[in-house]
Amino acid sequence: MTNHGETHQVTLRTPAELADALPYLLGYHPEDSIVLVALHDREGRGRFGGRARLGIPANPDDWPAVAQQLTRGLVTGSERRGARPESMVVYLCQEPAQGEARHQVRERLRPLAQLLRTECGRLDVPVVEALCIADNRFWSYCCVTPDCCPDDGVPMGLPGTSVLAAAATYAGLQVRGTLSELRARFHPWETAAALEQERALDTANARLVPRILDTASRAAVADETLRQAHRMRNRFADAPTVSGTLLADLRDDELLTHSEAATLILGLQDRTTRDRAAEWMEGDEAAPALRLWRALARRCVGPYREHAAAPLTLAGWVAWSTGDDLEAREALAMALGADPDYLFARLLHQACNEGLDPESIRRCLRAERGGRAHVDAGRPRTTPPIERTGTGDAGEDTGLDWDEDPEGFEAMERFGGTGGADRAQVIDSDGRIDGTERATPSDVAGPPSCSTSVSGATRALGSATRRRRRVGPTDGAENRPRAGGTGGTRPQISGRPVVRRRSADTEGAALRRGRTKGNDA
Repeated sequence: MTNHGETHQVTLRTPAELADALPYLLGYHPEDSIVLVALHDREGRGRFGGRARLGIPANPDDWPAVAQQLTRGLVTGSERRGARPESMVVYLCQEPAQGEARHQVRERLRPLAQLLRTECGRLDVPVVEALCIADNRFWSYCCVTPDCCPDDGVPMGLPGTSVLAAAATYAGLQVRGTLSELRARFHPWETAAALEQERALDTANARLVPRILDTASRAAVADETLRQAHRMRNRFADAPTVSGTLLADLRDDELLTHSEAATLILGLQDRTTRDRAAEWMEGDEAAPALRLWRALARRCVGPYREHAAAPLTLAGWVAWSTGDDLEAREALAMALGADPDYLFARLLHQACNEGLDPESIRRCLRAERGGRAHVDAGRPRTTPPIERTGTGDAGEDTGLDWDEDPEGFEAMERFGGTGGADRAQVIDSDGRIDGTERATPSDVAGPPSCSTSVSGATRALGSATRRRRRVGPTDGAENRPRAGGTGGTRPQISGRPVVRRRSADTEGAALRRGRTKGNDA
């Protein structure tokens, strides 16, 4: 750990110290999770390396495949970064089910622990410790001494009282609670107000979608959406500060009316509009924008849950741009849970996976914003001109070669785990994450927006990640299993106009020909 240029070394020797270290290794308390931590040998001492986490599949039949893919993903990811792990630590974290004793959790998960140990052994990476953590107690699967690991488990230490906790606090590190608490900030409403919000979305859908699909009125809709989003962002910025995430989110919910939220949610389905909103990514604009995107994600209720992909992706982007990688990963994972084919979220997720600097995307968005300001110097910044969507003149280079895998998205094939947004995360020793699989090009489809062009931000991400793949090491990449893609479409409600998505092949062919495309309806 480092603080103000100083290096602080903490030595962990016992299973109790390893159990206490887990939240500090991840930055949060994992729930219902498999966690693998790579160890590297340095002068006879183990050093923590990459970390991988995935929700424990509910179906034990999925455990062998999960164990194989998660261990291989962490080992090959470490190899690509030039440091194959010498050993591994395994954690299984799960609370007892209703009526289940804590020691029964240990026995129920024992086969999973053995599968993980076996798969690590096949890769010649021995497991030096395997811990089960349940009900604030832990057990070691590597220990057979009753005095060391009693049947009822060993109580965990009080939070914040260990040497590691003190060192982490001194280094400025903090534990963010649980993943469920973080995800709750994005989950759609399930209160009585959700019905009123759904009715407002129905009204906005019938009013806005025909206008967005009409090329003559699309720019006006985008202009109206951005002006309203700008007003809402300023309203959030001017609101008094509230302590505590729950109270802050409730306060933010009160700042938006149902109609305002519905108009913004529908308007952000257009890619160009969404990318303009993504320009609020730094400085004084970022914090209120992030709160606004969270609030809009919570309003995507009922049959409009898939519409949350846009505000969730914006939230993930702003979080990543401002240095909050943990919230960025969860928001982007939830965006892909809402719509697995949302290209902008996939590209951002891959950029995080490959450790790209968000500054490259910020530069692109700043350039687009500055270019519009230069062309329309006399126009107020609150009403930026909206360019028509499309690829421009015939033969214009879109910057994205659809013959390649444009997103290179690496994710564990989803098993019946603990949540629809749960995805395998492989975290490098410096906090970066890497995935465990690569999707095939046939899995790629455009996001569910009213625009079928490839936006500037998407082009920048596609180019950056494609360059990274060309120059980066590829050891072991050909041996990684590939996940099958899962498509998704919005529910088509009777009487509501719904945007129909082009296939990747059709859209890619049109892009390569340089044709300006309209929208399918």
